[in-house]
Amino acid sequence: MSVIGAQEIAEVRRHHLAALAYEVEARGLWYRMAGPEESVLAVLGPRTRRRIMVVATPVGGGWSFLWSDGGMADVGEVARVADQIARRLA
Repeated sequence: MSVIGAQEIAEVRRHHLAALAYEVEARGLWYRMAGPEESVLAVLGPRTRRRIMVVATPVGGGWSFLWSDGGMADVGEVARVADQIARRLA
């Protein structure tokens, strides 16, 4: 993979994770972008202090979120993913 391709992938990944960060924050959760090139979204339940780590990755012709505890969903379902994470961290 060329350097340009890697940079584009990193930008798209950050875009998807930022969209999810906005949604989880709207549900009262805390988050932090972590990892090289902010490649991981760490989401924390402020009351329970439990944490879920989320990545966005290319899958087939699109992108998916993957998170700890075996979660997986298309990035187009960002609101549903935020709801699922909020329930797990409640």
